[in-house]
Amino acid sequence: MAERSFKAEVQHLRKGAGDTFTGEGILALTKALLENGVGYVGGYQGAPISHMMDVLADAEELMAELGVRFESNANEAAAAAMLAASVHYPIRGAVTFKGPVGVNVASDALANLTDSGVTGGALIIVGEDYGEGSSIMQERSHAFAMKSQMWLLDPRPSLPAMVKAVGDGFEMSEATNTPVMMIVRIRSCHVTGTFETRDNQRPKLTVKDALSNPQTDFTRVVLPPYTYLHEQDKVQNRWPAAEKFVRERGLNEFFGPNEAKVGLIVQGGMYNGVIRALQRMGLADLYGNSDLPIYCLNVAYPLVSSEFLDFCAGKDHVLVVEEGHPEFIEQQLSAYLYRAESRVKLHGKGIFPMGGEYTGQVMLDSISAFLKIAAPEMLPATVRAPNEDKPQLPDLSKVVPIRPPGFCTGCPERPIFAALKMVQQDLGKHQITADIGCHLFGSMPPFYVGGATMGYGLGPAANGAFDGGGERRPISIIGDGGFWHNGLSSSIGNMVFNKSDGLVVVVDNYYSAATGGQDILSSRADNDTKATQHPIADAIKGVGVKWVRQIDRTYDVPKLKATLTEALTTDAKGPKVIVASSECMLNKQRRERPLKAQAIKEGRRVEAPRFGVDEAVCTGDHACMRLSGCPSLGLKHTDDPLRDDPVARIDQTCVGCGNCGEVADAAVLCPSFYRADVVHNPKGAEKWWAGKRAALIGWLARRRSSRTLEFAA
Repeated sequence: MAERSFKAEVQHLRKGAGDTFTGEGILALTKALLENGVGYVGGYQGAPISHMMDVLADAEELMAELGVRFESNANEAAAAAMLAASVHYPIRGAVTFKGPVGVNVASDALANLTDSGVTGGALIIVGEDYGEGSSIMQERSHAFAMKSQMWLLDPRPSLPAMVKAVGDGFEMSEATNTPVMMIVRIRSCHVTGTFETRDNQRPKLTVKDALSNPQTDFTRVVLPPYTYLHEQDKVQNRWPAAEKFVRERGLNEFFGPNEAKVGLIVQGGMYNGVIRALQRMGLADLYGNSDLPIYCLNVAYPLVSSEFLDFCAGKDHVLVVEEGHPEFIEQQLSAYLYRAESRVKLHGKGIFPMGGEYTGQVMLDSISAFLKIAAPEMLPATVRAPNEDKPQLPDLSKVVPIRPPGFCTGCPERPIFAALKMVQQDLGKHQITADIGCHLFGSMPPFYVGGATMGYGLGPAANGAFDGGGERRPISIIGDGGFWHNGLSSSIGNMVFNKSDGLVVVVDNYYSAATGGQDILSSRADNDTKATQHPIADAIKGVGVKWVRQIDRTYDVPKLKATLTEALTTDAKGPKVIVASSECMLNKQRRERPLKAQAIKEGRRVEAPRFGVDEAVCTGDHACMRLSGCPSLGLKHTDDPLRDDPVARIDQTCVGCGNCGEVADAAVLCPSFYRADVVHNPKGAEKWWAGKRAALIGWLARRRSSRTLEFAA
């Protein structure tokens, strides 16, 4: 069950020649693939490209009509390996995943693909996850393209430009026998706009047809002596062909006046930010017409020296707008100027920050700083001589407390880490490694459980150095998504083979939840096109783990605590694995809320559990929050003058999971939590009893109040 359904939007993918498409970037990219006769598509979900996999899954029926094969791959390496179909056959193929971590996982397959070369167009659409909205380490995919000599497109965040880039990518790949990587940032994935559509094209050769006439070419095998020929082919044929294609087809764009003493060289993906900064300075209008010459690099690699030097002709200063580090583009352009003995002054890093996202303010400040040096007369007077009396904003990082990411309200993973925290209070602190996924939030307050993360599915492998035995067993956390992505072989199989003594907790929430709730092998739901309902515990036993425990309700904190304690104290040899399973609360709510609302609307009886805190019982020590961290738990000041500390309270966001009470019970905290079942459309007898109870409670309350007044008198 994906986070978002695109079944309605997918109907727009059927638009033909002369129609107008309106929608998001990811939908436009999918439409472009179909218009360009793609033969097969694959990938692995991951921000900011997750929704593209959801779109492809929802469009599977349409693609089948066109003879297009779609595969939701086990990981990025499997997706990249799929492109092998384009090595021997003139079939266009495309895969998508996030970068740079997805590129890292796919690196072996991508390197082999690039070395052997392709016959059909091969396109890798990478969601470049960089900047303040990123969920991973701050790196760029650019380095991999350079390392393997794979062409890199970075189109402007505009639907017509992105759609054109897909077609250009396929044709460039075929013209140079080289796979092409196209990066799209989060703004490109979700930018909205329009473009004129073309008819969808059935692939000239489908993968089904190719099976009827198998092709082989031993010179494409990545083994000596052919690898030496591949290298020479890259240098002598593919590179010149790529430069010629870029220049003759005009893939890079030029904006603004033809002649000026300054100019901007911009990554395609940075173009909108640059134009907005120029607009704020009065140097561009609302339609993007710029007073400064702009060389827009829709192709970030290879750079075409002749095209660049032509742009620099007649200019004194040029500024390179290149987000991220190292400054690959700036270094290469500097080399071109040096070899040409040019006197043009090249600016870039130093004016722009070396690292960090180029936000609107960074763009404005940096371009202004460049123009103060190179062309101060072009700046508005307010920028040339800023008001020194302007009040300085305080550094909010020193004033506002940090807000670390945390689990959603009702998340079934929260009780796992509450139990781990309590077990460590009893047995002492343990060496714990984490993995990629929602469960990584357990490393944050209030749990502080987990440490290093080495990659998706590598949590247990990251404890390999500690798995030989010691005073306390090491603990590893891994999610169900990471387990199927890479963990079964690289982590669990590795532990079995090396006779590990450590403990692995597999957090099973039924989906690849962190990437949008996509189905995986162990998902419980039926899936018309994918095989689900394959238990994780069975796979673990299948590779040789003897000590396996299955917990089917993670909100049972006492049971979790007891099972963890057993795993950490047993004399049993070999790896220990606990599979802790409960459905992702977000997906559960997405499924159940509409059904409950419909049932209530139809007059059917529906119970909804709600939890609360008895103010008279709560001691105000807030231990429940330190062991839960649920967003629905807050503080409330009472009217009791004898109580200084606020008591705990549960707000309206509570989903009724019961974790707060379970934690309080397992940790022997104050018994202040209570459960109340809200009954919608109650029956007659229930209404009668509710009235009687209310009357009795009211009478008791009035009697207590009167006695209190008598005592006070």
